[in-house]
Amino acid sequence: MRSVIYSMGMSLDGYIVGPDGGFAWTGPDAELFEFVTDEIRQVGVYVLGRRLYETMLYWETADQDPSLDGAMREWARLWKALPKVVFSTTLTSVQGNARLASGSLADEIARLRAGTEDGAVALGGATLAAEAAELDLIDEYRPRIHPVLVGGGIPYLPHHARHVDLQLLETRTFGSGVVHLRHRVSRP
Repeated sequence: MRSVIYSMGMSLDGYIVGPDGGFAWTGPDAELFEFVTDEIRQVGVYVLGRRLYETMLYWETADQDPSLDGAMREWARLWKALPKVVFSTTLTSVQGNARLASGSLADEIARLRAGTEDGAVALGGATLAAEAAELDLIDEYRPRIHPVLVGGGIPYLPHHARHVDLQLLETRTFGSGVVHLRHRVSRP
């Protein structure tokens, strides 16, 4: 059965974007970019909300940008080929290798987990991740904590009423001060 992972950058005070909606502080250096690229190679399908989908649309055509270096072109190639499932109540169509979700989040995740394709099911977007966390659909949390306090914005995960025990699987500190944590949900 495929694992469901939630991996995103966040500030030390727990936000994926600041109060102004900006997230330039998550821009990775070469070492972190290589790590994130290696991580996306392990993903078989990406499930995301509308806001993250719209943010990531740039990468659907970025491989045509002559100013990109080789690492960014590789990321664009991987992202473009990656199957995506988009949850939205406002979009009527999506581009590239994406489709709109046809069922509930629990139904889609169950269908994707049971698939025979290789790679993990990655989850992106704070609102969608919060719903998945409430439904106990996430197997691994992989925050990349950036050394910045932004004072508000959209949290990595909003507070929820459920207690969840986690087992630390991996830590890594990058030269930029970013700390990657990988935790598995401990289930009885």
